[in-house]
Amino acid sequence: MENPTLEDWKKAGKIAAETLALGKSLVKKGATMLEVSNKLDKFIYDNKAIPAFPSQISCNEIAAHYCAHPKDEIIFDDQLCCIDVGVCYNGAIGDNADTIDLSGKYSDIVKAAQDGLKAALKVVQIGTPLNEIGKAIKDAIASHNLSPIRNLSGHGLDTFNIHTSPTVPNYDNGNTETLKKGMRIAIEPFATNGAGVIYESSPNTIYMLVNKKPVRSLITRNILKEIEKFKGLPFTTRWLTDKHHEGKVNFALKELLQLDIIKDFPPLVDKNKGMVAQAEHSVLVEDKIIVSTKVD
Repeated sequence: MENPTLEDWKKAGKIAAETLALGKSLVKKGATMLEVSNKLDKFIYDNKAIPAFPSQISCNEIAAHYCAHPKDEIIFDDQLCCIDVGVCYNGAIGDNADTIDLSGKYSDIVKAAQDGLKAALKVVQIGTPLNEIGKAIKDAIASHNLSPIRNLSGHGLDTFNIHTSPTVPNYDNGNTETLKKGMRIAIEPFATNGAGVIYESSPNTIYMLVNKKPVRSLITRNILKEIEKFKGLPFTTRWLTDKHHEGKVNFALKELLQLDIIKDFPPLVDKNKGMVAQAEHSVLVEDKIIVSTKVD
């Protein structure tokens, strides 16, 4: 297992920022979800890194976890598109997101999410309580007469681990745990004109290996060998169907879910179908705060 250095964390953030910039340039009317997603994943590999999770583009009322499936037919037109990309470099993680409004109708929601992120970054330092970050985010989004999504949050980052403690709230949840030197966190505001609460939807195409157990089926064993190559990071169905028959992949995923060997991550949708925008940076808590995914 790699033991990433501070420079590795910076490198992961830099590649993640470059990948996000590419995504923002590619998401335009007439482009396809599948084509853009594949280009983003390829860009990460071309930069000698691996995806920390499959590139995701969640549109309109979908806040997160929409990942193009192998036969995805979505064509960009007038959607509000949350682009979320992550990079793993020598085990270090860079995770960032932003939103593109192809409709031209939701600039206020996009700005609210971005302002929430800016407000959070202003208060981040060693010793900052987590609920103070959440309060800064909520106040900034509320100033636009919009709501943060309360049951989505930022999170800690660790070696080959995209989601770990601490939870970084998007409102004042009362958690006075403080930031400590050496923490790596992702701050991730979501702004919406909807309920501010999400639920799990479908179809799901994102999974993660969580347990290692023996399996009987030869088909499932072969697919599991492929899954193990992702080093415990989230993966998507189309990465498997690139090398294995789709029917075999679906059979194996179903069996692996039943055996609790993998976990699924369905799309997350605002309860009232409100429009959602997202903004995110990765932060390295050192004597001087480093926003690893920020491009100067």
